[in-house]
Amino acid sequence: MDAALEQALGRALQRLEAWLPPLEPPVDFAQIPAAVWRAGPLGGHLAPRGQVDPIGVDDLLGIERQKRRVLVNTRQFIAGLPANNVLLWGARGSGKSSLVHALLNAHQADGLRLVEVDRAALTSLPEIVARLAPEPWRFILFCDDLSFEADDPSYKALKSVLEGSVFTTSENIVIYATSNRRHLLPEFQAENLETRHTPDGEIHPGETTEEKVSLSDRFGLWVSFQPMPQAQYLDVAAHWVGRLARRHGESLPFDEEARAEALRWALARGNRSGRTANHFARHWVGTRLLDAGGQT
Repeated sequence: MDAALEQALGRALQRLEAWLPPLEPPVDFAQIPAAVWRAGPLGGHLAPRGQVDPIGVDDLLGIERQKRRVLVNTRQFIAGLPANNVLLWGARGSGKSSLVHALLNAHQADGLRLVEVDRAALTSLPEIVARLAPEPWRFILFCDDLSFEADDPSYKALKSVLEGSVFTTSENIVIYATSNRRHLLPEFQAENLETRHTPDGEIHPGETTEEKVSLSDRFGLWVSFQPMPQAQYLDVAAHWVGRLARRHGESLPFDEEARAEALRWALARGNRSGRTANHFARHWVGTRLLDAGGQT
């Protein structure tokens, strides 16, 4: 090769290397229980997620039915038995995401790992699966707060992988998704006009409705979450008040004053949920310990 040409190629490679992002080290899942998929100009990579919510399964009160169903499915998966992809849908702040984090905390020692995938990265699912399939761990691909707009084509990427060939050789991966929408897509009153009635009385939804249902229908397990009744909300608030106070070496009663303030807090937020109860407890315990000079 001509020396001048070789030098020119060398300079070009140096400029190219300076432009390219540095290679990320692979995630060591023996040490790191959770990762997140980061998109990049030349493909994505897995990065450590950082601190995972330390919540335990027993901290999630008022959702015993939901916990039981998801725990059983997860234990099947960890044991190498048939298990379903899971859609957790329903009221905001009702514990959907916290339950997935609690599962990781409960079964990390059993080989369970978590990889968070943003909605915008759904088209990378085949690449993510290809990287994780050879690993000895059991992975939950976690899509949090998942929803699509009516004209958003990215939902088709998720639809194709849920029952497509991408999972045929990767039995160590399942998808868990949370959403406030049962069908993940907005539903409009006009779509009811597409419904057809047969002469014998049968009802057939229109094509638009069928298309929307077909996405959520590919999750083998649906788990619904509803707003909490008042008594249940107060029980959860009392739990968090007690736990947060003990964390600071204190004891606070959940008395009538606390109950009344917890109800006012929920009314102001327009929502009774585990998240609202936790936020109230942080406010109540923090202000009481600050007033008592007990902050640490």
